[in-house]
Amino acid sequence: MSDNEIGRRGALRCMLWAGSGVIWTVSGGVPRALGDTQPADGFTFAQVSDSHIGFAREPNMDTPGTFAAAIAAVRAAPARPALLLHTGDVSHLSRPDEFDAAEKIMAGAGLDTHAVPGEHDVIEDGGAAFMARFQSRERGKGGYYSFDQGGVHFVGLNNVIDLRAGGMGHLGADQLAWLADDLRGRAASQPIVVFAHIPLWSVYPEWGWGTEDSAQALGLLRRFGSVTVLNGHIHQVMQKVEGTLAFHTARSTAFPQPAPGAAASPGPMKVEAPRLRAMLGVASISQVFGRSELAIIDTPLGA
Repeated sequence: MSDNEIGRRGALRCMLWAGSGVIWTVSGGVPRALGDTQPADGFTFAQVSDSHIGFAREPNMDTPGTFAAAIAAVRAAPARPALLLHTGDVSHLSRPDEFDAAEKIMAGAGLDTHAVPGEHDVIEDGGAAFMARFQSRERGKGGYYSFDQGGVHFVGLNNVIDLRAGGMGHLGADQLAWLADDLRGRAASQPIVVFAHIPLWSVYPEWGWGTEDSAQALGLLRRFGSVTVLNGHIHQVMQKVEGTLAFHTARSTAFPQPAPGAAASPGPMKVEAPRLRAMLGVASISQVFGRSELAIIDTPLGA
């Protein structure tokens, strides 16, 4: 099957850690894999999420250790990433010592790092401490900002400050107006990467796994030929493609959560110690020159 036959509407190109690769073809929003072995080449960056430094109970008594293992995997990647994104819940209770530990561990990647807050990062002072530490170099306000690197336009959004009933994420009118202004005048051919904590698609609203006003944001993005939307929050890999929008949620580096509706409520899922690291991980995203879509590699921390 040729690339033209698959098309952007039907495919996400991914590479597996072992060196083999897959093409993800999507039917009805559900991805399935087709074999492929051509390696990705081009601008690459890494994503980590939900490190929850400060969490210390079953199933993970050592979240700094698993976060450090994730950062070590990023550092050892065959294609060195150009930058590191953290999609929120850096800390568990937004305490200074938790931020200190996380900041020190992330520095081990030796990469320029960009972060957006999770709801656990804004428990104290509305996220002011988080933003002072992890967004002090950004020109944005309110925890949202943008920058350009490697021909890609990155947009970091904050959908955790004003959480609605049931925990649904919320962007708000000011942030949506800023996003419209940020995207205005940009060529539709420029790849866009949006990263936020809570998913911008309705994964499972019953658990608050979605953003109530995301439709307005996505409407501003649909004119672009390649939009990759990265999130954390749900602690598991889920993917969906809608036209030119490819959605991808990342594993946590701290603990897994149950599949949507598989438990009475979301929260840390207890697993046997030997299985834990296989359910944690990092993601690597590459711009493959000559292709419109970005390639996504999900790497578990253990077998």
